[in-house]
Amino acid sequence: MQSTDKWPSIADIADKVSHGDLKAVDLIERSLKAISDTKEYDAIIATTETRARERAEAVDQAVQKGDKVGRLAGVPFIVKDNFLTLGGETTAASNILKGFEAPYQATAVERLEAEGAICVAKANLDAFAHGSSTENSDFMVTKNPYDKTRVPGGSSGGPAVSVLLNLAPFALGTDTGGSIRLPASFCGIVGYKPTYGLVSRSGVVAMASSTDVIGPLTRDIEDTALVLDIMAGKDELDSTTIERDSGGYLDLTADLKGKRIGVIKEYMGEGLQPNVRTVIEAAIQKLKDAGAEVKEVSLPSLPMALAVYYVICPAEVSSNLSRYDGQRYGYSFKEAKDLDESYTKSRGMGFGKEAKRRIMIGTFVLSSGYYDAYYKRAQTVRTKLIQEFEVAFKEVDYLVGPTAPMTAFRIGENVSDPLQMYLSDIMTVAVNLVGIPAISIPAGMSDGLPVGLQLMAPQRADRALLACAQKVEALL
Repeated sequence: MQSTDKWPSIADIADKVSHGDLKAVDLIERSLKAISDTKEYDAIIATTETRARERAEAVDQAVQKGDKVGRLAGVPFIVKDNFLTLGGETTAASNILKGFEAPYQATAVERLEAEGAICVAKANLDAFAHGSSTENSDFMVTKNPYDKTRVPGGSSGGPAVSVLLNLAPFALGTDTGGSIRLPASFCGIVGYKPTYGLVSRSGVVAMASSTDVIGPLTRDIEDTALVLDIMAGKDELDSTTIERDSGGYLDLTADLKGKRIGVIKEYMGEGLQPNVRTVIEAAIQKLKDAGAEVKEVSLPSLPMALAVYYVICPAEVSSNLSRYDGQRYGYSFKEAKDLDESYTKSRGMGFGKEAKRRIMIGTFVLSSGYYDAYYKRAQTVRTKLIQEFEVAFKEVDYLVGPTAPMTAFRIGENVSDPLQMYLSDIMTVAVNLVGIPAISIPAGMSDGLPVGLQLMAPQRADRALLACAQKVEALL
């Protein structure tokens, strides 16, 4: 696996920049060179190098003047290309948005840059975040650095590979049904999905608005906590945001001894690959050895979560993608004879196969005569899932299981079988449906490929989950 030198911790980088021991301009050049040297992995759609260099110079000048430079001074980072950023295009890896330059930045990016961080590049993804492998990008297929014939997971495959290859100390992704945690598992890094609403979605291209969550991909929990601490909290531009924890997210003191951890029965069943089961069971045994009280927990409605997700998610996708009509922004078919042809040609030529598939499914389940049979019933089961998780968290402090039922599969293996591709998310979608926080941390290797362990906590228990995850991280 080709990789550049590992970065120091984010806090260490910022501290050295703020004291003049490191130059922000040198860090940006290091990041840009690493991106250039690893092009064969197709992780990056485009860099924002001109703006990044200007910002780095401004940080260094502020340090020289003795001005305050922030908790992320000079730290380069990479964002999934569905985040609106200045200094380059935002395409969501779709032809329909090719050439679109955002007039403002996502709140998450703004908050990081307000603390001195510098966005250096836009990473590849499944177009509009529709996918589990990053094969649905209209521009390129990102390769897994552990084996270039395999996928990195999706839809945040580009950000995950960016972190694994040390292109930047951290990256931002979106998690609608597992799109941060799945690539984190396949790439052997940390991927965090916060409580729904904890991080503003303003300025992020919408997929499914009731499950979309913004989170970091990092090398370790300490970096995850710092990035979350800066991004989290209410935002007047996003009415779904919630208040941050009054104590913040940096206090990671915790003890596994006596903690009640529930192993999800339904995730350890027949669908789990034997090699993945071996790694996960070994990790769970380490939790027991550390003094945790481990017990099996059953969530009876969990087997229906994937079906529920693939009714609700396409329904919201069909609504959110209706704005791309060729009239206001994005691709427009210039030779159209009338408005109807402009709509049909612009959307027909601009959207890829997976976007069209989800639009059609979503339109169907919302249509007259099918709304009650599919969408309403799915929302009823979603409520049931929320109730079952609430009951489970009365019995245990945390839930644990695999992040995915398999290790990274081969590029092209599931492209012609959408159902098989959707099954990649079978262990991650429930978390999004019920709005709780979850994290994937590296649990070990199987046949040379990483396996992720997933930890879950009740809504708003993000600080406790990160503290627990750091202790588990140390064990593994």
